[in-house]
Amino acid sequence: MPYPVKKMFHLTSESFALKRIQKELLDISQDPPTQCSAGPVAENMFHWKATIMGPEDSPYLGGIFFLNIHFPTTYPFKPPKISFITRIYHPNIDQNGSIFLNILGSEWSPALTISEVLLCIRSLLCNPNPDLPLVPEIAKVYHTDLKQYDKLAQEWTKRYAT
Repeated sequence: MPYPVKKMFHLTSESFALKRIQKELLDISQDPPTQCSAGPVAENMFHWKATIMGPEDSPYLGGIFFLNIHFPTTYPFKPPKISFITRIYHPNIDQNGSIFLNILGSEWSPALTISEVLLCIRSLLCNPNPDLPLVPEIAKVYHTDLKQYDKLAQEWTKRYAT
């Protein structure tokens, strides 16, 4: 008898997630976050694609960065899985597009929205955290030669994000 109850809960949590995701889609379409956009891929509400424009006060200016967003069926109680599709030179984003950002892990809160998360990722482009890097080599360049870091980030942006 426990199996049907478990399955029923799963459908309930998935439908709750779907309602929340639909609400966020409506919100983001009516009031998009600064220089960001996002929406479902092929009408799959649990898989979105997002776009972040390179911030003015960063070496990513002029770049258009694409990201994948995968919502778990337990959303918003578990964070979405977000990764960069576009290659980027950044100490907190690795070659697979994985992002090290506390709100996507241990600091996740169900109160956060995708709009807020995209703004945090955009802010990370302006303010890397080289003390907790995913790519130690890039963090070392950031710490030892900021001009070289900016130059390489600009080169990668021109090569991969324009």
